[in-house]
Amino acid sequence: MKCPYCACEESKVIDSRPTDDKERIRRRRECTDCSKRFTTYEMIETVPLMVVKKDGSRESFDRQKLFNSLRRACDKRAVSVEELERIVDDIEQVLQNSMAREVATEMIGELCMEHLKRVDEVSYVRFASVYREFKDLDTFMQELAKMLREKE
Repeated sequence: MKCPYCACEESKVIDSRPTDDKERIRRRRECTDCSKRFTTYEMIETVPLMVVKKDGSRESFDRQKLFNSLRRACDKRAVSVEELERIVDDIEQVLQNSMAREVATEMIGELCMEHLKRVDEVSYVRFASVYREFKDLDTFMQELAKMLREKE
């Protein structure tokens, strides 16, 4: 860490404490050359996550977009905003823990359906009908039949 006063690369840590939001560490440092003190902040580096869409295009992961799609599937259902936030947090955590820099929309969709199936079956079917692009009533009925078999 370079001293902002004399550009010396050597300093010693005088004090360390977490910030109010507990997301970063605040460090007071003292330059070994000029003895002036300065503050630095340390935080966990997250890997920027890119989403690879079906057409091959890429865009940054957007948790709000994920939340909105889940909210639409759960519209007028007994699924709380807190539950949706928890699902989004869980999915984001799984994606970050995978350490992959790019993730396919198919993986995100499957994770969404996995969570929705446990939370609300009607929301799951709504989401699946859009995600899997059911072309007709037969494919929709096949999905429902599969779901009923799994319940038995």
